Amino acid sequence: MKLKYDNFETQAVRIQNEKTQFAEHSTPLYLTSGFVFEDSEEMRAAFAEEKERNLYSRFSNPNTSEFVAKMCQLEGAEDGFAFATGMSAVFSTFAALLSSGDHIVSCRSVFGSTHTLFTKYFPKWNIETSYYTIDQVDEMETLIQTNTKVLYAETPTNPGVDIVDLELLSRIAKKYNLLLIIDNCFATPYLQQPIKFGADLVIHSATKLIDGQGRVLGGVTVGRKELIREIYLFSRNTGPALSPFNAWVLSKSLETLAVRVEKHCQNAHELAKFLEQHPNVNWVKYPFLPSHLKFEIAQKQMLLGGNIISFEVKGGVHGGKTFFDAIQLCSLSANLGDTRTIVTHPASTTHSKLAQEDKNAVGITDGLVRCSVGLEHIDDIIGDIDRALQGIKKG
Repeated sequence: MKLKYDNFETQAVRIQNEKTQFAEHSTPLYLTSGFVFEDSEEMRAAFAEEKERNLYSRFSNPNTSEFVAKMCQLEGAEDGFAFATGMSAVFSTFAALLSSGDHIVSCRSVFGSTHTLFTKYFPKWNIETSYYTIDQVDEMETLIQTNTKVLYAETPTNPGVDIVDLELLSRIAKKYNLLLIIDNCFATPYLQQPIKFGADLVIHSATKLIDGQGRVLGGVTVGRKELIREIYLFSRNTGPALSPFNAWVLSKSLETLAVRVEKHCQNAHELAKFLEQHPNVNWVKYPFLPSHLKFEIAQKQMLLGGNIISFEVKGGVHGGKTFFDAIQLCSLSANLGDTRTIVTHPASTTHSKLAQEDKNAVGITDGLVRCSVGLEHIDDIIGDIDRALQGIKKG
């Protein structure tokens, strides 16, 4: 992994481990829990971190190292650590860097499990969170306290597909000496690199578009080397490391990320335009539709609009049930970023644990549909969703 390349696609394909004595073309699997040493001095030096090498796969493994190296290069980061899931990346990142008495300022539009961390578990350790809404970003500074340590956001958000201005967040974070942490799951490093806009750390659920085929779980945090060092030390002791097999799958998946995501975005844009004209849809949110309230910001910080669309069907709960029960081609699942198009009802699934007040605050209505647009032919995707929407009239 000595060479560096300028173009994203080449980086994703060509960054890989050094070849073994077998001269393999594709990186092999290193399914080992531990590694051996030549003698006692090498073992001592390795554990004293005087010599950089693999010790134990909970700490590092050639497969996880390759995946992290690719993600760092694609995101423009100095270092990173890979996790078993996206949520273990979120939890471990915050747990490693925060202490009792610290404070987080976060966008209210976050994934349901992240919200649960902020409101149920972190308060046990005297770590509090204040939320700003998408419409209150300019008033965010009023939430910052003397003990605030982190400014956090997802963009695009889950499930509302709202956009947060990364440059604005960066200016505020620098002004108050805060860590800016961005969940970049929906965009992937192909569409958006938050570090270029001033983020200190970037988190991904690699389970989503990075894998892209709904096969494995994984997460990764990349960013400033000194911060990753703290995350690494926390994680090697608490054990949330990514498995070598999943790391191998994810590293191979990155080789096709660009071509996959481009097609995802093309299909999503076409579907969003179709839905915007549909009589049984109240509204549509997609970052690259001119009707999106943050269309100009999305174009500034994203290459394309992503593969996630949110829209509200007419008829509330009854209309939503009619729609989901009529779906035939698309999958009903809580996952996203798969080759297969997935439709989800956030109010009763991914965000069902949120109080009604919290759902209302982030626009999660009873009729909200989150659609993760896949790689099927666009005519078939539109045909299936159109048939399901037409059924609402008869419901």
